[in-house]
Amino acid sequence: MATERPSFELAKGINGLDKIILRESRNRSAEVYLYGGHVTSWKNENGEELLHLSSKAVFKAPKPIRGGIPLCFPQFSNFGTLEQHGFARNRIWEVDASPPPLPTNSSSNAYVDLILRPSEDDLKAWPHNFEFRMRVDLGSEGELTLTSRIRNTNSDGKPFTFTFAYHTYFSVSDISEVRVEGLETLDYLDNLKNRERFTEQGDAITFESETDKIYLSTPTKIAILDHEKKRTFVVRKDGLADAVVWNPWDKRSKTISDLGDEDYKHMLCVEAAAIERPITLKPGEEWKGRLELSAVPSSYSSGQLDPKKVLE
Repeated sequence: MATERPSFELAKGINGLDKIILRESRNRSAEVYLYGGHVTSWKNENGEELLHLSSKAVFKAPKPIRGGIPLCFPQFSNFGTLEQHGFARNRIWEVDASPPPLPTNSSSNAYVDLILRPSEDDLKAWPHNFEFRMRVDLGSEGELTLTSRIRNTNSDGKPFTFTFAYHTYFSVSDISEVRVEGLETLDYLDNLKNRERFTEQGDAITFESETDKIYLSTPTKIAILDHEKKRTFVVRKDGLADAVVWNPWDKRSKTISDLGDEDYKHMLCVEAAAIERPITLKPGEEWKGRLELSAVPSSYSSGQLDPKKVLE
């Protein structure tokens, strides 16, 4: 029996860049630019945008796109010798015509498989052959799933080591009204204090100033509660032990050329990542990291999420 072709549309985006459009039957959608393998849009059945895209985002090489879901590989931040967050987010990816088998949502055919291989310049900066495959899947309930598979294809017998993050920018109504649950009592590295290690003390993470923390050994589920929109984002992850929480606030925002001065009020980055314990692959070995995002209605009682089993 022939398998059904995934339903996606190839279109031209900003500055003529190629993008993939995924559509789900209830008017939900997602968009992925081949530049960076970069998810720039994820909309619910009401057409509401769930990801934050910078008002000053630059859709032109070599600048990465600011907002959406940038891919940090083979290096997160400056944890190494490469450019900030590595090079995957400003390379041209290809649609993968013959991906290896990967289970997908059985009731959804709105997905696309992408692939990135190193260029000659990449090999000069990071001398390792690899195949980075990623499936972007828009599920039947509107959930967005990114599954990355990175394989060492070195022919010289050498292993390689990398760090990784899905640098997700969520769209929120007001950063001052948002709380993150699921990271309580965990250790974190504070990037604003030379990556000094601390333990989270609050019963939830709230925001009133610049925040840039790497939470370690985190659970597979994290919730982002948006009080004003009565919406909760649920982040589910596999193969990604860490979680970065970032908001630049006002002063830092003014130093970022491709971020609007007021954008920080309506964005929050909660990033599924592998940082503290870098991934090492021998030739022929493959690593898989999976991120699933969903948005569910929520209501509050005394500042707490009603028991909707979000984090159970």
